[in-house]
Amino acid sequence: MKLKTALISATIFAACMFTSASAKQLVVGFSQIGSESGWRAAETTLTKQEAKKRGIDLKFADAQQKQENQIKAIRSFIAQGVDAILLAPVVETGWDAVLKEAKEAKIPVILLDRTVNGPKDLYLTAVTSDLVHEGKVAGDWLVKTVGDKKCNIVELQGTTGSSPAIARKKGFEEAVKGHDNLKIVRSQTGDFTRAKGKEVMESFLKAENGGKNICALYAHNDDMAVGAIQAIKEAGLKPGKDILTVSIDSVPDLFKAMAAGEANATVELTPNMAGPAFDALDAYLKTKKEPQKWIQTESKLYTQADDPQKVYEQKKDLGY
Repeated sequence: MKLKTALISATIFAACMFTSASAKQLVVGFSQIGSESGWRAAETTLTKQEAKKRGIDLKFADAQQKQENQIKAIRSFIAQGVDAILLAPVVETGWDAVLKEAKEAKIPVILLDRTVNGPKDLYLTAVTSDLVHEGKVAGDWLVKTVGDKKCNIVELQGTTGSSPAIARKKGFEEAVKGHDNLKIVRSQTGDFTRAKGKEVMESFLKAENGGKNICALYAHNDDMAVGAIQAIKEAGLKPGKDILTVSIDSVPDLFKAMAAGEANATVELTPNMAGPAFDALDAYLKTKKEPQKWIQTESKLYTQADDPQKVYEQKKDLGY
């Protein structure tokens, strides 16, 4: 009888231990680039919301747009023994060593909204849009809008060396290639920020006869476009009319400018990368079966015909 009671007690204890272990809260480190844009702020907000909704303890680190800060954050997450790491990489290269450290620690890494150059076995999956496609959608819109008219284009590039800057430039150039009436006459980084976008656009305007030689602006993100629109207005020109604008991200302030007739088109990049990322992580932890290496999110073109004021109202509640 005593033996039977002991066995029952041991079984109950083991079951309790198993329940406790299985109920252990998931701890995930998130190395974010920074808060250089409204879109980036929205991604951060939605990632935190998704983590809270799922009962995940999210360890957040803002890198202030510096790769060395991201590498330090990842090493800190590894030292803390987190269950997984989300990484939005500021640039494409220079990650191999720290990602190998995460792999050796058996901590899966998921890339958000940007990719890295290097061995693909160093990360679990990447949740991104098709960045080249985004640039092509922007370029196709401009080709269609301009028609046969001669059009000198100025380009505000994203952070030098980042995957969005490289890919969005490539896609746009593919779209305008073969259209001899379209020519990129100026191209410089605005580092994905409004202030830098305004500053660089001011230099473009001065270099191109006060802007009179410029037909269109292509910006790798909306925040640079918003800064550039301010510069165009201060130069005495009408953005959206004297100079057409097309950019990428679809942040609320761009729709505000669009509603005012000061912007023409934007390609949407959803800031909710965390939802698909957490879904993939959950499936992997349960089955140990690796997901596909690329989980693609949707890209959508918006123009002034899409009731920008209504879209603005919808988007401003998403954490931008």
